[in-house]
Parts: sequence; structure tokens; C-alpha cells
Amino acid sequence: MYDLKVPQSEISRQYEYAEKIRALSSGRKYTVVTLGCQMNVRDSETLEGWLKRCGFVPAQNREDADIIIYNTCCVRENAENKALGNVIWLKELKKDKPGLIIGVCGCMMQEEGISGQLKEKYPFIDLVFGTHNAYMFPEYLYRVIASSERVFEVWDIKGYVPEGLPAVRNSRINAFVNIMYGCNNFCSYCIVPYVRGRERSRDPEDILAECRSLKAAGFKEIMLLGQNVNSYMGGGTAFADLLKRVNDIGIERIRFMTSHPKDITRELIECFGTCEHLMPALHLPVQAGNNEILKRMNRSYTNEKYLETVSHLRKVRPDIGLTSDIIVGFPGETRQQFEDTLRLVRHVRFDSAYTFIYSPRKGTPAAKYDDPVSIEEKTAWIEELIALQQCITSEALSGQIGSIQNVLVENVSSRSALTVGGKTPRGLMVNFEGDGSLIGKTVKVKITAAGKNTLKGTMEE
Repeated sequence: MYDLKVPQSEISRQYEYAEKIRALSSGRKYTVVTLGCQMNVRDSETLEGWLKRCGFVPAQNREDADIIIYNTCCVRENAENKALGNVIWLKELKKDKPGLIIGVCGCMMQEEGISGQLKEKYPFIDLVFGTHNAYMFPEYLYRVIASSERVFEVWDIKGYVPEGLPAVRNSRINAFVNIMYGCNNFCSYCIVPYVRGRERSRDPEDILAECRSLKAAGFKEIMLLGQNVNSYMGGGTAFADLLKRVNDIGIERIRFMTSHPKDITRELIECFGTCEHLMPALHLPVQAGNNEILKRMNRSYTNEKYLETVSHLRKVRPDIGLTSDIIVGFPGETRQQFEDTLRLVRHVRFDSAYTFIYSPRKGTPAAKYDDPVSIEEKTAWIEELIALQQCITSEALSGQIGSIQNVLVENVSSRSALTVGGKTPRGLMVNFEGDGSLIGKTVKVKITAAGKNTLKGTMEE
């Protein structure tokens, strides 16, 4: 399994390139723009780590930057359009600042033909690389700076696991920890296996070492990440066993995402009752509530199985908060089948749900399915679903009024220096009176009111 690791000699070589860049460009400014999921956010932390090693410093805004990197997403068409729109905007900026380096990376670059399209149509782009070779960023950047060449390097090779890369963490309280990469599920609508590759898990000892270092650095919460995090099988270690070992480290709060319902084992569910640091919150994408649609999606579970999993979770941890992803208007979905999704949402009562109208992804099986339902009808359906979920979310938040919650304070409000915000164990955001001295502390807060998506409270003495 671990012959998939990038050789340490190769990582060391990248550090050498970083030092060469520092000699040429120390003090120049950078901006990294991240689109997409938490995995992309974590990847951008590594990009920033490399840029810092190269001697760059963060720019106050994009106009001041000497290098701008866009880390792209391609899960939905809107994400691609947003990425291209932002990159095209930089063309005008580069006219006024010809020395500006523009780079584009991430999942979108792994789509067939995208790299060539950018190279041909956007001559102002200097650097393009994909998800599989992102660890070689310093080498590519050195080539751009030292020789003024355009570098376009996107690999089809799938399966490398780099270790020992630098990172600039976006928070000093919460930290993302990748435990596996890629996906083997090939849901018929999803582009992820094609751009992120097949599943490969990190060595558990590497993960545990990273978690220990985060605890020593004062981080209070970690989020274990993977495209299908609960299918982790590093060195034969199942995800539930890894969770127990991470729990024993003693970090105050542990969360994980994203989970596939088919891989929620009994052992994993039991962890919610036995691991004291594992928070009672789970993002469990259902995608649809109709068995025929689930089958066409290649989701490998049924409505009944999903509800059975939810039931078991709530028996083990009655206070668990569940969130989900739901696709509306999958090709061929009928009104009756959509109503099955509404029934499931009413039954499960998610704290919140990310809802999307189906977006065809070129290269996936579903992109070839007949899709007779109009966008107008799909829009009406999703508006109905959103209204239902908003009602359920409101009731869930109102149900917290009067309770005393342990809130990990994460930030000061942008509206008032006398208001701070943080999350309950269930993952609900609470705002209450306080100042910056509370950041990083866990305090008891009495919930006094519920807003549309957040709670309000008062700190207990």
C-alpha cells in the first residue's frame, strides 16, 4: 500500500526548489483563491505553505499580489463557470502588471481537455497543474520564474500520497487532516473519481503523528477529511479503529467528513457512544429518497438502509445532529420519486441540507441519460425542498432554546467587537456577548434565541 508514497527524496527536492525561489523572489506577495470543498481548502493550505517557504508573503488584496493561484472545483457546472470567470478577470489585471504570475490548479484541471483549452485560449496564464502532482508546485513555479516559460503539467497517473509538505493553517483552532484521497464509488453523476483518482489511504502512523503535532500546537478541533472518509483502510486499519486511536490523543473535538452511507459500519456508529472527543455531528449525504433513483445514481444503498443507519445512530447518540446533500431533478426523476425525497427529509429531520439541481458532468454516465423534466419544473421542486428544510432547521434551532451548550469560540463578529461566535458539539453556530480573549476557549452558553441559521445565547458565569 505504502509504495504509493511519494519518495522522500522527491519531497526534499521540492524544498530545494523553494529555497532557489526564495533567493530570487523573497518578499513578493501572493494570493491563493480556493473554490470548492474542504479538501480543496486543505490543498490550498499546502500551496500557501510552499509559497511561504519560497519567501512570498500574503497580499492584502489580489491587485497587490505578484502571484495569484486559483485552486478550482468541478463538482458542478457553476463552480467551473465561476473559476473561468475569475481567471478571465485577471487578464485585465495582467495588462497593467505584466510581471504578475497567474496559476490555475485543482480538480478542474484534471478534466479531459481543460488544460489544453487554457493553454490555447488564455495566453496570460503562466502555470497549470493538477491534483496528482500538486506536491511539485515549487519546481513548476521555479521554471516560471527562472526562465519565464509557461508550465502546463497535468498528470493522468493516479495514486501518489505525499507526506511532509508545509502548510499555512487558516485557523489556529480548527484544523483539517487528510486521511485518504480519491474515490472508488463512481456514482453516475459524479466527476470526483475521474479527477481525484482511486482511493488510497495514508499510513495511520503518519495521520496520528500529524494529529499529535496539532494538539501540541494548541489546536482544539480537527476534521478528518476524505472524499469517502469512512472507507479508509490504511495498512488494514479500518476507519473506526483509526478514530479510536485519534480519540486517545486527547484533542478536544474530532469531526469527520464526507461519509458514504454504504460505509457506515456498526463499529463506526458505536464510536459515537464510546469516543469522548468525537462530536455528535455527521454529514451523511443521501442524495435522493427514491430507490430507483438511488440505483440509477449507483449509490449502493436503499432508502430503507439509510433510515436504518439513521435509527441506529440516534439510538447510540440521541443528540446527534445530521446534515446531508440532496440532488433534485436527477435525469428521469419523476414528481412521485421527488416526493419520496420530501418524505425522507420529513422523517430524518436534518439540521441542514445542501440542495442542488442536478448538474451534468461530461464523462460521467448520468450525462448521457435522458432528462425530460424542464429546468422550470426542477426549480419549483428545489424551492419546495428548500422551504421544507428551512422549516425543519428552524424547529431544530428553536429546540435548543433554554439548553446549556459547550461552545468552542472561533471568532469575533465582523459586526461587533463585543460579539463572538462558536459551535456547539452538534455543530450549530452560536453568537453571544464576549471579546477576542475568549477565542480558542470552550465556554458554557445558555441558548436564548434562534435565528434563521444560528443561535443566540448568554455566557454562563
